[in-house]
Amino acid sequence: METLMLTSFIPVLDALPQRKSPLMERFAALLEPKGPAQIEAMARESRLITRRNFGRTMRLFAPLYVSNECVNNCSYCGFSRDNNAILRVTLTIDQVVREARHLLEQGFRNILLVAGEHPRFVSEGYLEDCIRALRDLVPTIGIEVGPMEAPEYERMVKAGAEGLVVYHETYDRVVYEQMHTAGPKKDFDWRLACPERGYEGGFRRIGIGALFGLSDWRLEALRLAAHLEHLYKHCWKSTFTVAFPRLRPAAGGFKPMTDFPDWALVQTICAFRLTFPEVGIVLSTREPAPLRDALAPLGITMMSAGSHTEPGGYTGAGTEDLHLTVRGRRVEVESKEEKARAEGQFGIADERTPHGVAEMLRSRGLDPVWKDWDPAILAA
Repeated sequence: METLMLTSFIPVLDALPQRKSPLMERFAALLEPKGPAQIEAMARESRLITRRNFGRTMRLFAPLYVSNECVNNCSYCGFSRDNNAILRVTLTIDQVVREARHLLEQGFRNILLVAGEHPRFVSEGYLEDCIRALRDLVPTIGIEVGPMEAPEYERMVKAGAEGLVVYHETYDRVVYEQMHTAGPKKDFDWRLACPERGYEGGFRRIGIGALFGLSDWRLEALRLAAHLEHLYKHCWKSTFTVAFPRLRPAAGGFKPMTDFPDWALVQTICAFRLTFPEVGIVLSTREPAPLRDALAPLGITMMSAGSHTEPGGYTGAGTEDLHLTVRGRRVEVESKEEKARAEGQFGIADERTPHGVAEMLRSRGLDPVWKDWDPAILAA
């Protein structure tokens, strides 16, 4: 594989917000306080730009959680290492296939494999085996897992993955340090460079985002936009998606540290669409159904549906192997409740079925797209 020399985003990030590119100056202006009429005007323009560049299409995908084991201690996350009381499991390859087949029956052809970061349970070999087991069934496979080096990412691509998702959680260095107290995720700069390493590894599609509710939303959005601008300049062979997930209830009882109300989410989505007309914008089931319905035409191009954030959530797979993990080590559970399940990463707000979401989209003049990619495209 050709070795790529990529320019680091770190100096750009550290210079914000005092030093901005001309594009980021325009983006920042879109985030300035505005009245309802001004936000409504942004929404109308955002809708027109989205229709012009993406037509009426809405890509649908589903997350498939394969493990909730994790060595990181992240204050806001249900999988956090210090949540010693939650039930955990890592699915076998056969169980992963079982979950995927269920999603295929629901119509999905785009699946995102998600796992906590735990080298003992979620090794490179395990993830490669998961991807290989699915690649002849699922046309589009993405991963959202612990950061890797570029050669490791290259192996994931060769195994059959084409998408990488890595959210930086917060671009605020001070808050990041407070939120991540143990594990490899403590290294801010290492995680920040993850998309570039994924690009070196050959990923066709890269998704970035921030977890809103940890730091000032305007500064977070500006930093995320600057990161996207940087990736467009230096990783131009890939396509990009961006997301603005809001903190949801999770095991451990963590509550948002800052406010990010609905109107601010609308303004942020519109600002990204007006600044980056061709970027994919993702909206997950973290958000309640009425809000998702309203946001769908304004700039969103990709939505999850019918999601579960716990391993085995779709079929009940893995319940026979539930256990605790204390200080990174497995601890058996003496007695389990009959309907016990592994803990999810966060709460789901939109609990509609995939076909319920598809019908909603059609009712708004949008076309749900279950499949828009096939490896055969590159076979020639």
